[in-house]
Amino acid sequence: MNLNFTAEQAAFRDEVRAFLDAELPARLANKVAQGKRLAKADYEEWHAILNARGWLGVNWPKEYGGTGWDAVERHIFEEETTRAHAPRILPFGLAMLGPVLMKFGNEAQKAHYLPRILNGDDWWCQGYSEPGAGSDLANVQTTAVRDGDHYVVNGQKTWTTLGQYANKIFCLVRTSKAGKPQEGISLLLVDMDTPGVEVRPIVLIDGEPEVNEVWFSNVRVPAENLVGEENKGWTYAKYLLTHERTNIAGVGFARAGLSALKRIAGEQMDGGRPLIDNPFFAAKVAQVEIDLMAMATTNLRTIAAAQSGQAPGAESSMLKIKGTVIRQQINALARQAVGPYAAPFVSEALDEGANVEPVGPAYAMPATQAYFNNRKLSIYGGSNEVQRQIISKAILEL
Repeated sequence: MNLNFTAEQAAFRDEVRAFLDAELPARLANKVAQGKRLAKADYEEWHAILNARGWLGVNWPKEYGGTGWDAVERHIFEEETTRAHAPRILPFGLAMLGPVLMKFGNEAQKAHYLPRILNGDDWWCQGYSEPGAGSDLANVQTTAVRDGDHYVVNGQKTWTTLGQYANKIFCLVRTSKAGKPQEGISLLLVDMDTPGVEVRPIVLIDGEPEVNEVWFSNVRVPAENLVGEENKGWTYAKYLLTHERTNIAGVGFARAGLSALKRIAGEQMDGGRPLIDNPFFAAKVAQVEIDLMAMATTNLRTIAAAQSGQAPGAESSMLKIKGTVIRQQINALARQAVGPYAAPFVSEALDEGANVEPVGPAYAMPATQAYFNNRKLSIYGGSNEVQRQIISKAILEL
């Protein structure tokens, strides 16, 4: 397999770089580079810029308003936007729900929701995890009981990322208790403004209310908001999670983090010399860089397989595990390199316009914030322990 870019792919990379140089607002790039918190308006601004170029639906076919890019072009785009410190494209509507609707939704749902995802009319969040059903989604307990032309939903979702901004949520709900647990799950689309929906923030260790609890108390959802068939939601959930886990590998984010780590270690002093010159620390950096290079090659191999029409299976779990572990290792080394300045963490200093001065050099706060926030990487999208079980079953055919 040839892992080098073709001339056409190299030209596409140059086109993406030129677009980013011309269209990515410096204010947004600086916020991302400095580890500042992005507001809802920041994400909306960047999404609108990409949508105006026709580059927001990076994994969508052209017939639905997407780019029609192949897997390699998407890979190049992710790497270049990360390198340029562009805000990430939020995945919930674009990379998760959108593909599910294209494959399993009816024509009315496609016509209504897909354009609204692209133009920003709807901000989606994900309603999968529950207090007793995280990686074990078959244990979902939130119920949806059919009542005429509505479902009545009761229960709780948790770890709902950016749910405080969302006006829509796609939810796994239990519509039957008969048979195996997986056979009684359905996928519903719920308006967050419906009476009975309550969002309660969860403040993370880095001080940001990034995730939430979402409670449903006798919430009436039109039956037409059911995606696909009743009790077939497990199939749709697996389809969504395969794409999510591959994306979580975050090769571009890891490379950006590694560059920042080397920069920090080059500035920090260890007995009068740069920390990166310390052989013990340099060996740790070298090892994580080798692991990243190997993972990037595996990622390209998976992309090449997708090019030939193969759907990722155990590979998505492998990438999820290795990608999250590498990013956490990079975060830990960066925080170690910051030294004593990692301790006085002032969360408010990460907010734009806050009248709070960070302690220590400018790179100290982002390094600490990334370390704290990314502790969750090994859990969300299916914990790494569960992914290892998936790999064992898939490869060993247990």
